[in-house]
Amino acid sequence: QVQLVESGGGLVEAGGSLRLSCAASGSIFSIFRLNAMAWYRQAPGKQRELVASITRGGITNYADSVKARFAISRDNAKNTVDLQMNSLKPEDTAVYYCNTVPPNSRYWGQGTQVTVSS
Repeated sequence: QVQLVESGGGLVEAGGSLRLSCAASGSIFSIFRLNAMAWYRQAPGKQRELVASITRGGITNYADSVKARFAISRDNAKNTVDLQMNSLKPEDTAVYYCNTVPPNSRYWGQGTQVTVSS
């Protein structure tokens, strides 16, 4: 089964930084070349939400809650999508996932846990 694999999460103090990375397992390398990609997150008891997206051409968009703190980037040659997270806040605590825009149910991975302590 093909999946997107997220990594880079962890426990960090408020104000700290983390860099998440997303790669493809299996034969779906074309997913990165053909789609806008995004990072989503789901906090306990809340619905999954879109955090940041990037088009094939590199145009980015961010949720208001993370603007000026997070930066999404992609490397189409390496088939990766990264999320640089700075000035982290406790409310950023969630499981972070990457997927296409709109998300494809076949591509949800396990996510990576980000925990921000106050």
